[in-house]
Amino acid sequence: MAGQLARQRDTPAHATGPWALAAFEPSSAIQPATVEPSRQRQARRYARERQLLSLLNLAVSALPIAVLLVTPLGFHLRDALAPLAVPEPVPGWQTLRIAAYFAVFFAAGLVLTLPISYYAGFVLGHRYQLSTQTLGGWALDRVKMLCLSLVFELAAVEFIYLLLARFPDSWWLWAGLAALVFTALLANLAPVLIFPLFAKLTPLPEGDVRRRALALAGRARTPVRGIYAMDASKRTTAANAMVMGLGNTRRIVVTDTLLAHFTPEEIEVVVAHELGHQVHGDMLKLIVVETATTLGGLFVVNLVLHAVVAGVPGYHGLADVATMPLIAAALGVFALVVLPITNGFSRLIEHQADVYALETTRNAPAFIGAMTRLADQNLAELEPARIVEVLLYNHPALGRRLAYARRFLAEQGAGAA
Repeated sequence: MAGQLARQRDTPAHATGPWALAAFEPSSAIQPATVEPSRQRQARRYARERQLLSLLNLAVSALPIAVLLVTPLGFHLRDALAPLAVPEPVPGWQTLRIAAYFAVFFAAGLVLTLPISYYAGFVLGHRYQLSTQTLGGWALDRVKMLCLSLVFELAAVEFIYLLLARFPDSWWLWAGLAALVFTALLANLAPVLIFPLFAKLTPLPEGDVRRRALALAGRARTPVRGIYAMDASKRTTAANAMVMGLGNTRRIVVTDTLLAHFTPEEIEVVVAHELGHQVHGDMLKLIVVETATTLGGLFVVNLVLHAVVAGVPGYHGLADVATMPLIAAALGVFALVVLPITNGFSRLIEHQADVYALETTRNAPAFIGAMTRLADQNLAELEPARIVEVLLYNHPALGRRLAYARRFLAEQGAGAA
């Protein structure tokens, strides 16, 4: 629910030391939520810096793609890896050569973007007193993420080139269907296989928050495996909650930073928002939209690939490893074009989850308090430029969410009168 990092506050001992589960009830001394003008000025500066860093990262990431694509270096690299082209079960599919080409490609992007990643992921957070992570902790998380990315991306690249060699005309369709299966499996298994690599989940003990969350899950007819607290304070002061997993892995997760700084009523509306996604079937909707987007992107890549390979003598066929930069470029451009569309769909379902939270809890003041507290604690800009919101935000701006909640409260009051 809260995508931005949060600011440092006075953190209770249980948030950073050995966890005392009995302390996971929100403090009774939590002050009323207010928006501090100084924090909003900081939020605007922080947002601009992150946006500029994102643009810079995009440009730098595109550099190795452009170099391999528009210069002979892409062909030279392919030819230099010719000794790895050993006979394979599928003619034209050269697994070792593909892996080596991808490794060079991956390493180039990693080296070029590492300074930006370090500044955006570590320096900036500490500059705004948002991050609680040590340099060693940040580096370890980065290594874990890179290892996962390397494994998943290499597997995807090998699979795509296998399809290109075996089904040159319909490869994009099979790749899209495989992406659908993988996305569904990952949504189910990530809470038990991947998420524990980065965070510790501890069952939330009996108390007001647990009772409210279980009651909400029952009203939403959403079975959950449990309610857990996450040790987010070891990395950030961001407050968040989520319902993760599918079927037998579904669980409600609240961060210790949410527990420490939000009232039980505010936590309740945050959890209600997350359960709204389950009630509305948003996970399935997002998988369908992502699959459709992936299929559309792969179809465009297929058209570009056939046209360029047929028109450029240097390529040896669709499954030529030298087409890797071309595929990456076509997919990247397509992703940028459809980003406002997918973000718009995401904002729509997030708004619907807000409506569900308000209608279910009938507690607009708590919703307003939660959104106000998020703006301050998470250093989130209340009123970004509309064009920025349309292009880059996958959640409605907090100012819009607050405005809707205030209208809901006013209509609720008018109805009661």
